[in-house]
Amino acid sequence: MKLMSRSSLHLTNWILSVAVASLSLLGGALGPVVAQAADRPNIVFILTDDQAQESIGAYGNTVCQTPNIDALARSGMVIHDAHHMGSWSGAVCLPSRTMIMTGRTVWRIAGAPQFENTDPQANFSMPALFNAAGYDTFRTCKQGNTYRAANKHFQVCFDRDNRAGDDEHGSAWHAERALDYLDERAARGDTDPFLMFLGFSHPHDPRNGKPELLQKYGAINTKTPPTMINPISPPLPINYLPAHPFPHGHPKLRDETQVEGVLEDRSEATIRNEQGREYACIENIDTQIGRVIARLKETNQYDNTYIFFTADHGIAVGRHGLMGKQNLYEHTWRVPMIVRGPGISPGSQASGYLYLLDVLPTMCDLAGIAVPEIVEGKSFRSVLEGTSDRIRDAMYGCYAGGTKPGMRAIKSDGWKLIHYNVLEGMVRETQLFHLSENPWELLSEHHNPELQQLIGNSPHAEQVNLADDPRYAQKRLELESLLAKHQAELGDPYSVATNKEHKKIE
Repeated sequence: MKLMSRSSLHLTNWILSVAVASLSLLGGALGPVVAQAADRPNIVFILTDDQAQESIGAYGNTVCQTPNIDALARSGMVIHDAHHMGSWSGAVCLPSRTMIMTGRTVWRIAGAPQFENTDPQANFSMPALFNAAGYDTFRTCKQGNTYRAANKHFQVCFDRDNRAGDDEHGSAWHAERALDYLDERAARGDTDPFLMFLGFSHPHDPRNGKPELLQKYGAINTKTPPTMINPISPPLPINYLPAHPFPHGHPKLRDETQVEGVLEDRSEATIRNEQGREYACIENIDTQIGRVIARLKETNQYDNTYIFFTADHGIAVGRHGLMGKQNLYEHTWRVPMIVRGPGISPGSQASGYLYLLDVLPTMCDLAGIAVPEIVEGKSFRSVLEGTSDRIRDAMYGCYAGGTKPGMRAIKSDGWKLIHYNVLEGMVRETQLFHLSENPWELLSEHHNPELQQLIGNSPHAEQVNLADDPRYAQKRLELESLLAKHQAELGDPYSVATNKEHKKIE
């Protein structure tokens, strides 16, 4: 794809500036666009598809090799409590990516049930705002399950699904597009600040790794579950289960029944092989990220560039007997969030208590771009600069992509509650975890002696679901009340109360 000429870029920016200024009368005042855009920082936003925090060295993984991501962490900040807000679709990435692009909450974005999309959300999306502020904007990412109306605003865009185990149809393809863009800017002598959206299609399944990396992690690309355990494949996760304790409420879900190489099998051989495939894909992504960072340094743009690394959501891959992202356990609800750039102390860490929808207002804050009223997210610049540890006191999560009303979660002050009301009310469960004591959300099933021997972990007595423990009855009531409050504030159209009858909120 041929890049736009300099004159065309400036004309486009001028037109969009006028358009956004006009739209602000409808959706919220933007305020003055800052002059002298060339003085502002570049922003590189790196997004992977289906990646848990636990897969990265900076978050404690000692098997998956992520040296470039880990170097980013050492040069910036690691945030531990970053989350996607949730989903009303089995394709969790669709609402997640829409929230990233618009800064809107889950029940108030395009496509959300019962939400009348009268707001011009795409016109106030990430690329539209940065175009109007004089930034050059570029995107490469997967093509499916994303907010296409916003994607069209990027001045240069290369979208394609790349999940093969080679460079032409794998993660290197996305990196090559980014490298070409940086090289063409350098050849033109382009000094405008830029926003780069660098997305990868992996480690979403099918997790087809490159041969040399598969060998390293003791894995094979396969369409059917393996029958033998490779002893060098990654060990089972500490919260592995051969099956979830109760139906999760989404019958015949693709992620739980049709993933290549897994299907409905949850044996040790299958999960360890799939983790090896996942790690092979992640290390390849890490290599591609390293190439782009090296080019930023070679062109003397690294020091003035904020780099965000995150994922659209986490993933189970055997944890709690699940494979997909349609749950609200920490391994799936949380996302990695690593940020480096001017003013961020190297090697710093924070809790954050932030959502992916907070990325857009944070980027605008760092770039000196006024945030329109249509954006609901909060800037976490104060966290990045070390003046606060969190921007919220509580986190809300939802999954309503299967049977309704689905699952809801609330997390506050080291405690977490998950409600399940699925399969027409046949499954009603409540889970309560003290995360400081039970960070892996271990259940009574994890106390099985045979499973303990298999995993090599012996949980202590408090590492269980505490929802029915009378000692914690008051904490459960507090969190249930807090959850109801957040549901009302966020426009959640369902009640998930544990009484006998559930109904939609009129």
